[in-house]
Amino acid sequence: MIKICVADNQPVVVQGIKSFFNNHPTIHIMAHAYDLKSLISHLQSRPTDIVLLEFELSGITSIRDIKALLKEFPSTKFVLFTSVSEKMYAPTAIKAGVSAYIQKTIALEELESAIIKVYQGVVIFSEAVKKNIDILSKGKKSDRLFKKLSTREIEVLRYLNDGKKNKEIAEILSLDEKTISTYKLRLLAKLNVTNLVDLLTKAKSLEII
Repeated sequence: MIKICVADNQPVVVQGIKSFFNNHPTIHIMAHAYDLKSLISHLQSRPTDIVLLEFELSGITSIRDIKALLKEFPSTKFVLFTSVSEKMYAPTAIKAGVSAYIQKTIALEELESAIIKVYQGVVIFSEAVKKNIDILSKGKKSDRLFKKLSTREIEVLRYLNDGKKNKEIAEILSLDEKTISTYKLRLLAKLNVTNLVDLLTKAKSLEII
């Protein structure tokens, strides 16, 4: 039996998954977690084969938190089952050791198949992510700007696109406000623009956000 923990902020998602896999012959939803703290508590107390993890789970502020989970619980496979843009984080997440990056738009039958494959040791990501990984490796001229951005810069860019101010981003990422200002200046320089509106427009044109 494949033991699963669903870590997601949204009760409707958790209940939908639990309902779909109820009485499943090989997949058992053994637990759920609505924040990072409860997820860690569960993993410390009960052996778990796979965690279905929402990237925006309460308590997770960046890909670094996911890397920490992977390091602390090496015997558990992590599947990012999320609405967050795969182009933004999937290559980094896969490189870090996540077993799959799956968008929430897929059918539950596809999720079922993915869980079984991950349990068998297969790493799953879409053709779009494969293409993006190839782009980052080969350095296509049209996409070099994306390659220049660090994971942290992409995170700051994402929060800027959400309309958050420097102070809010600093609180979310547990950084100094001046540090966020520095990241913002770097983003302007790397994407060769002079203001926030043009920064976000260019980022969207490159499909970074």
